[in-house]
Amino acid sequence: MTLSVALFRPDDDRLADAVDLVESLDATPVPDPMLAVDPTGRIARTDADYTILTSKTGAELVSDAGWQPADTTLCAIGEGTADALEAEGYGVDLIPEEFTSAGLVSALEGKCEGERVEVARSDHGSAVLTDGLNDAGAFVHETVLYRLTRPEDAGDSAARAAANDLSVALFTSSLTVRNFLDAAAERGVRDDAIAGLNESAIVGAIGEPTRETAEGLGIDVDVVPDRADFEAFAREAIEIASSQK
Repeated sequence: MTLSVALFRPDDDRLADAVDLVESLDATPVPDPMLAVDPTGRIARTDADYTILTSKTGAELVSDAGWQPADTTLCAIGEGTADALEAEGYGVDLIPEEFTSAGLVSALEGKCEGERVEVARSDHGSAVLTDGLNDAGAFVHETVLYRLTRPEDAGDSAARAAANDLSVALFTSSLTVRNFLDAAAERGVRDDAIAGLNESAIVGAIGEPTRETAEGLGIDVDVVPDRADFEAFAREAIEIASSQK
């Protein structure tokens, strides 16, 4: 039986690349975007000493807006964001060893006291980052570049999980977990979807915050990668599922 792999990435090149990857691994993708991007039209400040971007979407939005900071240390929360920034022509100065908000706070502690720090991200950004930087003595300003919403037609993967017809689920953020369960609830299968994931699927969470969210909501997590690299993450989860066929 071919493995079925639920993919929750936004419906752009990230989802297309994920589908191609799953197909190259002889599995069947179940694309079910749990996030849609709604730009706010706001732009990051240009006068900060440190500027933090946290996503590929943010990198593309500041570039589209013609953002040109005067003189800033540009920080990316992970390699994916750094690659996106560099593809848009920006030079990245700092990537934390741990690709999380806490990891970035640790990387900037001792450097940012008394400095202006601009955080440009979605409306669902973790307070761990802004609170941690404030505690480190920085003057923090946050710009919400875009809002993340759940697509109206999301939920096919939840129905399949409830029917024990899903082999792998790859959650890439806490919000994808919550939106998956909200979509399941709208279809009247929330409890069955959780049971189906726990009984029949290998569940991946791309980082510790995502794992904590999933497990706090009753979903057992089987795979948490050492680094937030989607391809390696997907390969590991599919390999485990294949070995259990």
